[in-house]
Amino acid sequence: MGGLIVLQSLWAMERRQTDGVERSLEENLALIIQAGFGGVSAHCTNRDNVRRIVSVLGDRDMAIEGQAFPKTIDDLKPVLDIASEFGVRHINLQPDVRPRRLEDCFPLIEGWRRLGEEADIPVYIETHRDRMTTDLYFTLDLLDRYPDLRLIADLSHILVGREFAWPVSDENHALVHRILDASWAFHGRVATREQVQIEISFPHHRPWVDLFLRWWDYGFRGFRRRAGREVPICFTCELGPKPYAITGRDGNDTTDRWAESLMMKELVEQLYAKIESEEEH
Repeated sequence: MGGLIVLQSLWAMERRQTDGVERSLEENLALIIQAGFGGVSAHCTNRDNVRRIVSVLGDRDMAIEGQAFPKTIDDLKPVLDIASEFGVRHINLQPDVRPRRLEDCFPLIEGWRRLGEEADIPVYIETHRDRMTTDLYFTLDLLDRYPDLRLIADLSHILVGREFAWPVSDENHALVHRILDASWAFHGRVATREQVQIEISFPHHRPWVDLFLRWWDYGFRGFRRRAGREVPICFTCELGPKPYAITGRDGNDTTDRWAESLMMKELVEQLYAKIESEEEH
């Protein structure tokens, strides 16, 4: 079955407010389930934590995106063991290395891909700052070397990392499209050229929200052509806590991030419904 699976990041459920109150994992998962999310994105590096998540989700048909941060090829092995044991849908790999030469990336990419194929678990590399993919041009060079490399597009890092001028030029749109053409899952956060995460509910930020919705529209349509309409698209709402979230003088978020996650979920569901409707006629 095709469709859209909207996940919620468990990292994004952290409050980090000055009152010191944090919900338990079980309370966060209950909120996510009640809100109708299709699954969660969570670290896949601790077997007991993943076991707790699976236990709460029970027999619900909910997906898990496993987060991993390997520095070496072998660092991915225990992650894949956990993912295989608990039925993780795919691995979101943030390569925790910062080579300056493309050639230094090749053994790692080839090793991680080999391990993923052996485990029969999709391994996607995220576009993320302070990682192998921190620079847009460097990542595009990697795609030139590996045209079939599968990414997870977190476009917020690309926009703020390259500080695209507004309005975004056709040239920069084309570069983002190349990333989207290689993306097999998506992370949801809206950036400006100066901030990696802005308040999507603020009216004056709507132009940036619309920019990301246009990019996701392009990415969703391309995914449906590449993967086939029967393959679901995974989109993770990932509005992170401070210091990702902008805070006020009191040290607290300027908006309710959970409410904005629900808003983002609704926006991408409406976008996907529009795409489906247009492509069926």
